[in-house]
Amino acid sequence: MLNSISDRVNAMRIWLKNHNYGAIIVPHEDEYLNEYLPTHNERLRWLTNFSGSAGMAVITNNKAAIFLDGRYVVQAHHEVPSEIFECYHVAEQSALNWILKNVTHTSKVTIDPHMHNSSWLDYAQITLASTHNLTILKYNPIDKIWYDRPSATISDIQLMSIQSVGKSCLKKRDEIADLIKKMGADSAIITALDSICWLLNIRALDIPRLPVLLSHVILHNNSNVEFFLNSKRLPKKFREHVGPGVTVYAPGLIQQRLETLSGKHILVDPKTSNAWFTIVLKKSNASIVKSSDPCLIPKAIKNKAEIAGIKTCHIRDGIAMIHFLAWLDAEISIGNLHDEALLANKLDSIRKQDPTFKDLSFDTISAVGRNAAMCHYNYKTQSKPSQLTNNTMYLIDSGGQYLYGTTDITRTVAVGKPSKTMIKQFTLVLKGHIGIAQAKFPKGTYGYQIDILARQHLWSEGYDYEHGTGHGVGHFLNVHEGPQHISKNRSSVPLMKNMVVSNEPGYYCNSFGIRIENLELVVELPTKGDFPVLAFETLTLCPIDKRNINLKMLTSSELYWLNNYHKKVWKKINPFVKDDVKQWLKQATEPLKTTEN
Repeated sequence: MLNSISDRVNAMRIWLKNHNYGAIIVPHEDEYLNEYLPTHNERLRWLTNFSGSAGMAVITNNKAAIFLDGRYVVQAHHEVPSEIFECYHVAEQSALNWILKNVTHTSKVTIDPHMHNSSWLDYAQITLASTHNLTILKYNPIDKIWYDRPSATISDIQLMSIQSVGKSCLKKRDEIADLIKKMGADSAIITALDSICWLLNIRALDIPRLPVLLSHVILHNNSNVEFFLNSKRLPKKFREHVGPGVTVYAPGLIQQRLETLSGKHILVDPKTSNAWFTIVLKKSNASIVKSSDPCLIPKAIKNKAEIAGIKTCHIRDGIAMIHFLAWLDAEISIGNLHDEALLANKLDSIRKQDPTFKDLSFDTISAVGRNAAMCHYNYKTQSKPSQLTNNTMYLIDSGGQYLYGTTDITRTVAVGKPSKTMIKQFTLVLKGHIGIAQAKFPKGTYGYQIDILARQHLWSEGYDYEHGTGHGVGHFLNVHEGPQHISKNRSSVPLMKNMVVSNEPGYYCNSFGIRIENLELVVELPTKGDFPVLAFETLTLCPIDKRNINLKMLTSSELYWLNNYHKKVWKKINPFVKDDVKQWLKQATEPLKTTEN
């Protein structure tokens, strides 16, 4: 067994030496290129001990390095042994640039093409073309030396009713097939797991926290589907559910089926499809049409049934959150300062009481004090969870997968009396959150064009946060759903009516972290002007901790929004709570008044 990180890295170096390679690149992703991975595909974590959802390592004969974005640099310093791995922020040093400086020129650098998208492979080949020999592996060496690798999870497949998803599989296939035709393709390779589940109106739990199943699809422009999955997994009435034209193949036959597409024009998303598909198709003399997954935008624009379900699940999730926060305040008031694990487990147990709850939508971020400075902190990766302390803040970022939809909420809670600095920073973050929530903008506006509304108040004081302001959210699917987002990064897709996006500005320093997150539905508002405008309808129903707010820093408009939001929370949730929880909710949603009032 290779029990230590040092043993595992050394085993990789022996493999490199035996095959005459100078380096191997190991990304976080697996062959499905998903953000979250099934346990048996956590190769980067096995090799480095890094538990985040994005990153890349390079192993050479005498060096090792890991490359991460701003969300994970602090976390990596806690998890990844620094005596083995150099740690870099990708904005300062990319993996490929590090290879140029640290791997002998003319030596072979190797990758498993299943673990990278084709856009990255194209870029890597160009970057290393004049200095290194980039070679493509037929297998992943980690799978050969990971002797105690867990078995894959085989979950039950759930057929989603038309009442819950709003549109039949056959109708979706016809609509996407028309898009494929318009893009000049005969067929499309669909590899994004949430796109496959959305298209076929199915759900499963092959990956913790994501209601998807590990599979692939070839969708032809006549709406026929080739579905690659072990047929023994199919539930009764599956064929009736998906309609005619769906053929199920064993996963091992996928290369053979790709090779039958010789001479055809095949749509491949260079960002969501792994490079192996492109390699096989090119060898089979198929013409590659590079374009986005045709399911992305139709999936992101929710229909009436999906919106109704999403609103229902936010009431259910709000009830759970309010029970948890009321319990937490009561415990703190009598001196029960619990640790991060107990708090996360308590919220989890409350959510599980709902019969429509299926799973968490991601591992709960339960973070006390300085731990909250790590955006994606996970107490499970620490030797011991931290305990609440007085006069600080506690950050809880969590969500649920419900039959009706997916939730994601962050609240930063006062424990005792937070310092003036904490309250100031919280209020700056709140002002940014309200700036997004109140935004009105014309059709065709991109997320990066309104991102400044969330950051302007922090910027004015010389502060910022390194993550995006908002991501798309699925309907009982991925909690991080594209293509829409709100961030500094440019996007090729504008915000559109009936998309769902998070609103989550934050602030992080050495001693504490703050984030306020609600989910927002893009809606259309009539105007007396020349055109209607888009705006946000807040979906999340849970009080924002008023104890963390410096009222003097809020404008009358911001105060109006906050009081109106709390009025909505009270109206929607109070019929479903009682006794002490109702009393807590009443106090938490009572309007704030300035001294001038």
